[in-house]
Amino acid sequence: MSLRKSLFALCYDRMSRSSEEAGLDAMRDELLAEAGGRVLEIGGGTGLNLSHYGGTIESLVVTEPEPAMLKRLRAKAREHAPSAEIVQAPAEDLPFEDDSFDTVVSTLVLCGVDDQATALREIRRVLRPGGKLLVLEHVRSDDPKVARLQDRLTPLNRLMVDCELNRDTLASIEAAGFTVSQVAQNEIPKAPKFVRPLIVGSAATSG
Repeated sequence: MSLRKSLFALCYDRMSRSSEEAGLDAMRDELLAEAGGRVLEIGGGTGLNLSHYGGTIESLVVTEPEPAMLKRLRAKAREHAPSAEIVQAPAEDLPFEDDSFDTVVSTLVLCGVDDQATALREIRRVLRPGGKLLVLEHVRSDDPKVARLQDRLTPLNRLMVDCELNRDTLASIEAAGFTVSQVAQNEIPKAPKFVRPLIVGSAATSG
């Protein structure tokens, strides 16, 4: 476990608190109201989504690859979702059978996975036909000036917090064979302008 990743896990909730309180938490709540059936959340981090799952879900599995985050996720799960199953696994190699889940949730994860296309193929594989992918992801800006800034800062941001600022995640979701049901362009409140562009919505597998 690297010191950098341990410090990031330790500070993550504190760093994101102002954005969560200014509206990001409410976006999570609205998005996760759509989760139903057998639910898989990838990259659960420190567990910020756990308190938002309602009574419409049958079961909840949450994956997280990083040991430092995993420790905090398990602690949060004991408090907010004691029946959830916590699994250490990367999004690119999900240890589940095909068609295992009705809903997959990804919030601020697809910016940081090592291989976004592989992660999306894995998500599609474990979703049943007609299953739903719920996403809340910061993305490449439509503003050329901001996008250029994201391009310049992405190598440093990747080094510091394992996150790429300039990914066109919506296009990647469509390229992976999902049909986008609904998506809203939004912003992460209280975030620097190069992190702010956000998509929130859902996509479905064919079925």
